[in-house]
Amino acid sequence: MVDLAVLPAFLLAAFLVTVAPGPDNIYIVAVALDRGLRAGMLSAVGMALGMVVHVAAAALGLAVLLRTAPGALIVVQVLGALYLGWLAVSTLRSAGTPGAAARVPPSDGRILGRAVLTNLSNPKVILFFAAFLPQFTRDGHGPLPVQMLTLGLIFLAVGLGWDSVVGLFAGRLGGALAGGGRGATALSVGAGLTFGVLALLLLSQALWSR
Repeated sequence: MVDLAVLPAFLLAAFLVTVAPGPDNIYIVAVALDRGLRAGMLSAVGMALGMVVHVAAAALGLAVLLRTAPGALIVVQVLGALYLGWLAVSTLRSAGTPGAAARVPPSDGRILGRAVLTNLSNPKVILFFAAFLPQFTRDGHGPLPVQMLTLGLIFLAVGLGWDSVVGLFAGRLGGALAGGGRGATALSVGAGLTFGVLALLLLSQALWSR
């Protein structure tokens, strides 16, 4: 059982971490603007599925292990940067081909998978679970894994709520802007450039933390 006295502070911290600009919400905005409301909401769900892995890792103590092994964190960040870089290149290439506006959109499963991978490589989420979440556990309030699991699920719920709002508004905006072929192509180019910037930021964070 989580100490109820720490819940207000934890909820505030979870909200501030969630709304702070980072790879997750920027990715959702890019995908929703490019692909519309459904893709934005699917990306929000994918981020939540990624956080399920973070929650399970925290409950099993893997988050603490990752914090004590900075090399592992760097590997995760580099792999995430390479993935986002590939996504940027593929998006820009498809936007630059004739008939890009009528190209076959990615499947729901692919959209979900991309969001999950983006969340799993997000250093903001990794560090929150590894270094910040344990500060809200208390002795005498049940097993540590149960406390970590409970707090992690609360954080997941906060994140899913905010990401859904972001996906909703960005998706509606993208649908309004993509009224023609040029508009759709421009949104795809913007999404590709966004993925590229995210890849560079993630890679710079990995190199800076060495």
